[in-house]
Amino acid sequence: MTADRGTEAAFVLVPEAHTGDWVWEQVAAVLRRAGARVFCAASAGAGSAPTADLETHIAEVIRQVEEAGERVVLVGHGYGLLPALGAADRRRDRVLRVVHLDAAGLPEDGDSALDVLPALPRPPGGRAEVPPPAREEWHRLGSTDGLTPAALDQLAARALPQPAATLTQPLRLSESAARIPRTGVLCPAGGSTIDRLRWMASLGDPRLSLLTAPGNTFLEVPTGHWPMLSEPDLLAKALRQAAAGEGESLALPPGQVPDHLRPFVLDVPDRPRERRERVDLYPPDGHEPRPAVVFVHGGPLPSGIRPTPRDWPTFTGYAALAARLGAVGVTLDHRLHTPADLPRAADDVSAAVDLVRAHPRVDGDRVALWFFSGGGPLSAPWLSAPPPWLRCLALNYPLLEPIPGHGTDGDRFRPAAAVRGAGNLPVVLTRVGLEDPMLDATVERFLGAAGECGAEVEVIAAPHCRHGFETLDHTAEARAVVREAMERVLGDLDA
Repeated sequence: MTADRGTEAAFVLVPEAHTGDWVWEQVAAVLRRAGARVFCAASAGAGSAPTADLETHIAEVIRQVEEAGERVVLVGHGYGLLPALGAADRRRDRVLRVVHLDAAGLPEDGDSALDVLPALPRPPGGRAEVPPPAREEWHRLGSTDGLTPAALDQLAARALPQPAATLTQPLRLSESAARIPRTGVLCPAGGSTIDRLRWMASLGDPRLSLLTAPGNTFLEVPTGHWPMLSEPDLLAKALRQAAAGEGESLALPPGQVPDHLRPFVLDVPDRPRERRERVDLYPPDGHEPRPAVVFVHGGPLPSGIRPTPRDWPTFTGYAALAARLGAVGVTLDHRLHTPADLPRAADDVSAAVDLVRAHPRVDGDRVALWFFSGGGPLSAPWLSAPPPWLRCLALNYPLLEPIPGHGTDGDRFRPAAAVRGAGNLPVVLTRVGLEDPMLDATVERFLGAAGECGAEVEVIAAPHCRHGFETLDHTAEARAVVREAMERVLGDLDA
């Protein structure tokens, strides 16, 4: 841990879209009781004139910074991060640190709020304001976990329209903005965790590389997107820690191999592969057509990462294992780079399946699809209307609902809804015991839906394994789970 020069900084709190300074009342009171000075940007969320734009809100935050003095910690919640960054860049001499409070995006120069925060509703055509969400729609801005019904009622009752130009006007930042110390305060119920961000940074995501710089830190508050309402005491504690420069770094220790590039849990000999477009095929020995297992990686993943997922040890290991056992193993790269890319990634998977089924070494009437992690939503179209050649669908530590607040609505990519159409399709689900609670909750809801409709789901329990256990947990249990899952899938292909 590092420390800034003292911890007596003032806090300037900048609210999420559709809210205002009132949303900070509880956490501001806790901070003040601890001796901190607190200033809330009254109209930098909503409530300003319909003609207000992002610059209007930046000016409001600058006014608060100047009133606060010379040692200021700026806290931007969701949309509020954009005016907070704009103000910090222009009053660099006064701002010690910017806190990203459960802000899904990392804005850069030229980005608008809609560019980096897909959950924000789009302005209706030609209208100057975006109406606030209805009570039942607040989850679209972010997880409502932890909110009492009364708190949700308060959000709905006090919400205000958001000026459209605040969401569409580009943020302007100088090059020096990258040198402002940052702390991310994450709310894991919405899917953001320090471990996940550290892993994403290890992939080479250029936006996250900024946050691995020395002095940038991360903390977690175990709740949903509204910690100032659900956990004000814990949030106040986290903000004071942030002001002191405390928290975890995203940077990997020198020499440490990223989790996704560690060796596969089984010692599987390398197999020759055939590369076609975004697809690699690992054929078994012999020449006759054989069933195929298509392994679909998770996401969202940044574009341009190297190596790409089809070359990661987890997927090359599974594909080589399938080939050794007599099936054609298939790995692929799809383009799930943001939650909004699910339709495009689904098209990539469909195209890969068509290519595989047409290959002369593949028995096109016997194919299994195996989805991993954040690729789970891509299984929904296959569950809802399984074609006759799809003999099995497998899922490893999957996300089985789109993450709340990431701009994905409807049932097209919601396996818990799609499973009603699965019929007699065998589903093999590997469920890890050391899972992120948010992800595991989606598995629980999927299993509940599957039970209600009588879907054929076999769960392989891995109680002591982690998400991504194939490279993280080199244990007897992990090896047994991989073998059992492969045996079940190949058995369904041969049935």
